[in-house]
Amino acid sequence: MSVEGLEYDNIVQNGPKKVAMTTGLDRDTIRSAYEDVRSDNSPTEWAVFKFDGARIICSARGSDFTEFRTQFSDDERAFGYLRLQMGDEMSKRKKFMFVTWVGPNVSVINRAKMSTDKAIIKDIISNFAVELQLESQSEIDIDQFKDALNRAGGANYGTGIRDL
Repeated sequence: MSVEGLEYDNIVQNGPKKVAMTTGLDRDTIRSAYEDVRSDNSPTEWAVFKFDGARIICSARGSDFTEFRTQFSDDERAFGYLRLQMGDEMSKRKKFMFVTWVGPNVSVINRAKMSTDKAIIKDIISNFAVELQLESQSEIDIDQFKDALNRAGGANYGTGIRDL
């Protein structure tokens, strides 16, 4: 019997070889981190979700934006979810932002997978005012984030007299 015959027999008996193509989620920890960021009773203001093989996991949570900035490296893909206080002297409110990170050294194939991977995680992370895709460290900037949220929020009537 030829090698092709053996391969064929193996496929018939054992089924075709399966290659893990779809991304999985650690749903419980992702949902827990999402709810923690959303909670008014929690000091947690951000969560970061990264790839562990073919699974997306919650890799970090925190309240300091400086620490959030350090979570993204040039050779990885990740997602971030943030709570930022917005408003003026008359009204303060929490706004949420979803961030997709694709580092500059990420392969073309992994870049292409981001749209489907993003759709998977957005099954859980569904409530946010602004979504940004970031590709360089300089884009991870609190002032740019707040500016994007202000533009998305519409009216901004503050006089700018009092501090937040």
